[in-house]
Amino acid sequence: MTLMKKAGLATLIATAMLANAAMAKVGADQAKNLGLTGTSLTPLGAERAGNADGSIPAWTGGITQPPASYKVGMHHPDPFAADKPVFTITAKNYKDYGDKISVGQRAMFEKYPDWRMIVYPTRRSASNPARTYEMTMKNALTGELVGDGDGVTNVAEGIPFPILDKDPKLAGMQAMWNHKLKYKGVSARRWADQAPVTASGKYVMVRIKEELLGLYYRQGATLAEINNILIYFYQEVVSPPRLAGQVLLVHETLNSEIGPRQAWVYNPGQRRVRRAPNIVYDNPGTAADNLRTTDMTDMFNGSLARFDWKLVGKREMYVPYNSYKAHSDKSKVEDMIKPGYIDPDYLRYELHRVYVVEATVKAGQRHINPRRTFYLDEDSWQILTTDHYDSAGNLWRYSDAPSVNYYEVPVFWSTLEDHHDLKSGRYIAVGLDNQEQMYDFSFQTTPDMFSPQSLRQRGIQ
Repeated sequence: MTLMKKAGLATLIATAMLANAAMAKVGADQAKNLGLTGTSLTPLGAERAGNADGSIPAWTGGITQPPASYKVGMHHPDPFAADKPVFTITAKNYKDYGDKISVGQRAMFEKYPDWRMIVYPTRRSASNPARTYEMTMKNALTGELVGDGDGVTNVAEGIPFPILDKDPKLAGMQAMWNHKLKYKGVSARRWADQAPVTASGKYVMVRIKEELLGLYYRQGATLAEINNILIYFYQEVVSPPRLAGQVLLVHETLNSEIGPRQAWVYNPGQRRVRRAPNIVYDNPGTAADNLRTTDMTDMFNGSLARFDWKLVGKREMYVPYNSYKAHSDKSKVEDMIKPGYIDPDYLRYELHRVYVVEATVKAGQRHINPRRTFYLDEDSWQILTTDHYDSAGNLWRYSDAPSVNYYEVPVFWSTLEDHHDLKSGRYIAVGLDNQEQMYDFSFQTTPDMFSPQSLRQRGIQ
């Protein structure tokens, strides 16, 4: 594309975004509450104070310095290894915890009598770079939704909506955009191995390597300059042999109304690159054995267009948090995988405040999960837990995202995603990089490396 054509496209995108913007920004009187010190809200919009009984402490900045033993490239050591469990929630006592556990967690206790949630002291460890805080506080004054939640405008680099609108519909969409735009580093290379586990506990590990480039997060980048591209994403299946060589390339957009997601696949059997418009919504995820949909990647990704969104409220819940044992290279995958679930001894649950967002499929649209409930961490906007319902209104799937702080960025992000099919007893664990190299956030790449033509240039013939 010539420079003149790029400039024209950028102007068109910027104009369209402004023309379709929905009012959602906040006033200076509200935004002044955001900050690192001395305010009622954290820079990302969470309540700075703890809860009434002290079981949730005040936020004091999260992890700003890694443990002394940490060096970049390591699996991140547990800064809270000395913590002792406070109590354990089991199939015998889970009803005592009311709405502090989700519908999906209740279903796990009812289906698996030996499943348990080991609860530890709450550590508000989530942190982000100073630049992300700075830009998020600016976005609060200017950020707006586009159309019916199709995109965002007048934002850059940070969380777009740290203070949610009073309208539950707008607030629900804003919360999901906050998750989608949470800082994950400008670029990264990682292993995202996954195990589709049978009801009896058997699995064949699928080794997957991925590369990401998020132009939105580049310092000084504007929406016009990035031409509606949020993230470039490259994914290659390395093994087992029957799946090896499959490649997925995605250009994720900021405004699906202007330009929807573009995707291409390379199939080694066909030996050619082709467009893949079906890499959206409820189509099966890569090599997932139908245990997760495309839009379940990173707990939720892609367009909001098929659902009506509503912020139900905010509440205290026991959620997976600071899951360093599941992340550790000292933990063996074969020990972690059990029939029905990851061994609970490798997981850690804490009491945190979460935003509860309900998604209901729009009239005239379809999705295999026509209703879903998302639980988003107030400190990071990471989706930590999801309940998925079937067309009859019955709970079908339960997902959770054990997460850690990646010190070198820093960012609080999932280390695993577990998606449980409560009907079949199967589940898929995604992100099992315990015996792989750790995320490389220093990885340098360019948009040219994410062009369809580049698939062959990378040596795929």
